[in-house]
Amino acid sequence: MPFDTPTPPFSASDPHARFLNASCLDLLLIELVPMAERIVQELELGEKDSPVKQGEALDIKNKEREKEKEKDSKSSVAVMDDEEYRESIYFRLESLGYRVGLGLGERFSRDRPRFADNLDVIKFLCKDLWTILFRKQVDNLKTNHRGVYVLTDNAFRPFIRMSMSVRSEAVMRAQTYLWFPCGIIRGTLASVGIEATVQAESSDLPLATFQIKTINSTVTANAGGSGTPVVT
Repeated sequence: MPFDTPTPPFSASDPHARFLNASCLDLLLIELVPMAERIVQELELGEKDSPVKQGEALDIKNKEREKEKEKDSKSSVAVMDDEEYRESIYFRLESLGYRVGLGLGERFSRDRPRFADNLDVIKFLCKDLWTILFRKQVDNLKTNHRGVYVLTDNAFRPFIRMSMSVRSEAVMRAQTYLWFPCGIIRGTLASVGIEATVQAESSDLPLATFQIKTINSTVTANAGGSGTPVVT
């Protein structure tokens, strides 16, 4: 389904017109993390049950489900601290985002002039693509002109409605919701031939910071100081 903004005059009664509610992406981003967690848990449970007979496996699953219901909040926090568990979730969310980023980059960069350099691509990401995804531009972009870019969104849309009684716990929980956007950024850059690594963090909701390190940078090294602001 195209993401193009309909040019007036347009009519909702037009049988050829296609419209997508802007809230759909918000709902998708909210559900992605719980979905990835469920998949990882089910796969892990399936691996444990594979050597057991089918009837015995069902009994074990029922018992394990009863035990899971009795677990308190401390046990769920312990699961989130498990490195292997988090890596599995990260891999799934980041991979999904990467595929989405590839498609978005190819779709929305093909009709614009050729990018002059990597910085031009990053600006396209901060302006055009961020507006398509999150209805606003990135608030701040900094670069050391050596292949490192830092994007700051002071009101990251997926975090706006996120809140918990303990703020530190909310910030910790929010980190997982940054992995899908990291994949989108990496996929978008890959669609125009830029290989990069992307990391993200949040020190206070709804703030989100993304750090991009290009691996095959084509930008000539600049003598400017580290963290030079770029006007977007």
